[in-house]
Amino acid sequence: MKKTYSVLKSLILVCILLATLYPAKAELTNKERNILANKAKEIDLAKSLITDNSWNKFPDYKNRAFWDKLPDNIRQEYISKAEGYLTYNWPVVKATDYLEYIRSGDRRQGAYSACSSALTTLVMGELIEGKGRFTDQIINAVWYFSEQTWWGWSAHLGAQKAGSGLPDVNDPVVDLGVGEITSNLSWTLYLFKAEFDKVHPLISKRLKQEITNKSLKPYFERDDFGYMGFKGGRPNNWNPWINYNMLNSYLLIESDPVKKVAEVQKIINSLDKFLNGYSDDGGCDEGPSYWGAAGALLYESLDVLKTVTGNKFDVYDNQLVQNIGKYFYKVNIHAPYFINFADADATTGGSPAIVYRYGKAIKDPQMQQFGAYLAKLGGWGEHSLGGKIGDQIKNLGMLDEIKNAQAAEALVADFWLPDTEVAGARDKEGSFKGFFFGAKGGFNAESHNHNDVGSCVMYFDGKPCLIDVGREEYNAKTFSSRRYEIWTMQSKYHNLPVINGIDEKDGAKFKAKDSKFVANAKSATFSTEIAGAYPKEAQVKSWLRSYTLTRGKSFKISDKFELTGLANSTSSNLITYCKVTEIKPGLLKFEGDGFVLNMSYNAKVVKPKIEFREIKDKSLVRYWPNGITRVVLEFINPGMKGSQEIVFSERLHGF
Repeated sequence: MKKTYSVLKSLILVCILLATLYPAKAELTNKERNILANKAKEIDLAKSLITDNSWNKFPDYKNRAFWDKLPDNIRQEYISKAEGYLTYNWPVVKATDYLEYIRSGDRRQGAYSACSSALTTLVMGELIEGKGRFTDQIINAVWYFSEQTWWGWSAHLGAQKAGSGLPDVNDPVVDLGVGEITSNLSWTLYLFKAEFDKVHPLISKRLKQEITNKSLKPYFERDDFGYMGFKGGRPNNWNPWINYNMLNSYLLIESDPVKKVAEVQKIINSLDKFLNGYSDDGGCDEGPSYWGAAGALLYESLDVLKTVTGNKFDVYDNQLVQNIGKYFYKVNIHAPYFINFADADATTGGSPAIVYRYGKAIKDPQMQQFGAYLAKLGGWGEHSLGGKIGDQIKNLGMLDEIKNAQAAEALVADFWLPDTEVAGARDKEGSFKGFFFGAKGGFNAESHNHNDVGSCVMYFDGKPCLIDVGREEYNAKTFSSRRYEIWTMQSKYHNLPVINGIDEKDGAKFKAKDSKFVANAKSATFSTEIAGAYPKEAQVKSWLRSYTLTRGKSFKISDKFELTGLANSTSSNLITYCKVTEIKPGLLKFEGDGFVLNMSYNAKVVKPKIEFREIKDKSLVRYWPNGITRVVLEFINPGMKGSQEIVFSERLHGF
């Protein structure tokens, strides 16, 4: 239930010393809910599905009234971008581009994305202008993709029988890249078939054949692609990402009504596997930036299913579907900053139109207003849009509604996701001023996992102080057995202890225990037992990590531990984007973006070592261009049992 502190103010004053304690459970969820298959059965999908294209109310190429009424600046921007591709020379994706992945780890995604961007830009430019200037280049794009062996990304070729290296034309694999191209080409064929046929009848015929053979047929005939979920396991964001693209394509391309029902049913069954693996609390363990390719694309699929069944396929009242949407705004710190555990980015603009529409669908005004807020924050709708062709057309139809909608940033006082084991709290509901912290329990086999059980982030006035660094640019090592050789994945580069010289270990059995969250009007505390996240070499019996926000005053990190042996040094690490200065024993100064905080500690228990690390990786430098600092608080004499705490408070009077 959503908290509304203005409504509960009098109750809170009476019960100010009371709080609700919520237990948690860290586990790999797999519940046979089958929400979508049950809905399909309830409405009799075979009878409810609109099998011709009458469901598609989007403006087509001939709807000049729509395209001509778009704002002039947006029209000109689209046309200008398309003009940049009038003489585009469609490049060959060379064998060595694919091979580079197994040679150096370079994924070379730019080699594939450049032509995809060209196609999208040309199609949108022609839709806007409507004069046929870009038609030949769109045809060149169609022919280019028709001649290409495979539409996917080199890093994903491991799914074919021949393994990584080069694509096998006889073993077509449907990955993220194939799904994206399939969707864009399907919309291209739908929008311009009549124009293509005026030039030559083989253009449309060839394109439909290639879409079918490279994508639609292998997806439908196979059930062994891991992301589908039919062979077990817990699907990640690949599932809704690919399924949404394939759903669009089947609806646009398939002409056989019986086959179309079967194809849509398969996508419904696969999306159910994604939902079955989701925690009841709706938490995305991949983080908010990945939510845009997970929960957001689940919603987009549900939106299409509702439309193509004449509004009969409607599951928006389902609590899980609602929770998946609400998650996104709960983890907002102060946009564009979001809680970014695992591989998630520290900042994200989200997908404003999706956030707005998702909130509208589940009747959540806070989410809907947050979508409108993100749109204004990022200037969404003031320029040409990004995304796939179908999505751009859909969102162009929403420009006025979102522009004129009530906008407000979602700044919840606190939240707790007991299944995902992620909590957060701020000084005051509705304000980004002061302290905000997010913390997690969980386990070390989550999707896009880092060894970060028990870690936290802490921001002040909406700006970073204690951070989760995130992840470096993806390469061959990122999703291999060598993943945890990467420094950003290791617990020593999170806000966590190193116990007897040992870091946390990766794997599902390395997990938190007894994670709890307590919140009231004065404070919020998250605590978790993290000893189980360390291997036996750490010789730790218990390590209770706690984070306490005293609203409007301070943020405290507490440790209480019991060891079974003393084999090496033990320390507590802090990762920060602040400049850190030791003022005197027991006191550090953290200088951030527009704020200064004291950090007090017991100089008899720990001694600090301040280490600066330059950031050069092009993914991380977007967030941390000035480098990061690790503060190593080494225990002077930990003993077999001990405790320590550090307290951050605002600098009021100087040092």
